[in-house]
Amino acid sequence: MEDDAKYLLKNAFDKLGFSVRAYTKLVKLGRTIADLEESESILASHVAEAIQYRKLDKNYWNMICKAL
Repeated sequence: MEDDAKYLLKNAFDKLGFSVRAYTKLVKLGRTIADLEESESILASHVAEAIQYRKLDKNYWNMICKAL
């Protein structure tokens, strides 16, 4: 993982209040995104995309729970 990707992930963990489990999932998702782009290492853009997917998923489930 590139240094800027680590920095972005740490900031997301601190500022967005992700759990350790969410942190692990973000790393795995970032690795998957990097693999799809045939990148040997996880870049900041891969982490940013993973964070966006995580936030999208969280917002969706919050909306569903409120509707029930």
